[in-house]
Amino acid sequence: MKSKTSHITRCLVAGIVALLPMGGAVFSVVWLEGALTASWRDKVSWYFPGLGLVLALLVIYGVGLFVTTFAGRWLWRRTDRALERLPFVGTLYQSLKEVLGYDSTRERFFRGVVALRADDGYEIGFVTGDAPGPDGTPHALVFVPSSPNPTNGRLVLIRREQLLPLDVKTADALRALVSMGKTPLGQRAQVAAAAG
Repeated sequence: MKSKTSHITRCLVAGIVALLPMGGAVFSVVWLEGALTASWRDKVSWYFPGLGLVLALLVIYGVGLFVTTFAGRWLWRRTDRALERLPFVGTLYQSLKEVLGYDSTRERFFRGVVALRADDGYEIGFVTGDAPGPDGTPHALVFVPSSPNPTNGRLVLIRREQLLPLDVKTADALRALVSMGKTPLGQRAQVAAAAG
């Protein structure tokens, strides 16, 4: 019974991780379409399906244009700091920025994608930090996730010389793990791993 529950839980989590970006994008588009057009859709005769999406794209472009100006960057930084100070929401906001790599003021959650030698092949790992090893020499902390559920895994303390850096984005490596290799890492990672 426990193995069935474990299997179902593992598959549900893997499905959520795989569908979350797509589901979030679809939900955002549908929500924006509904929110932007709900108040005036029945009042105008020139409405067409998708007008809310067009307006949403214009709003996103406008925000992007605004935050690339001096005044916009200043206001965005102030808003960013205000959001980080909010209880609970601030911690969640800050964590999401770190994991997604959008926080340029702090170190990223994952510093890079690496390959570790394992038995007859390699395992994909994510460098999370540095720590002294048992002998006092500098070592890297590498999170080696399991596939297809990258929320499980192990943390390895290893010398940097034993790591093979991969020229792969963290998101691409996570996608490959969740899809159990059906989404390739790309030619650059294959060449780097073959060279080692």
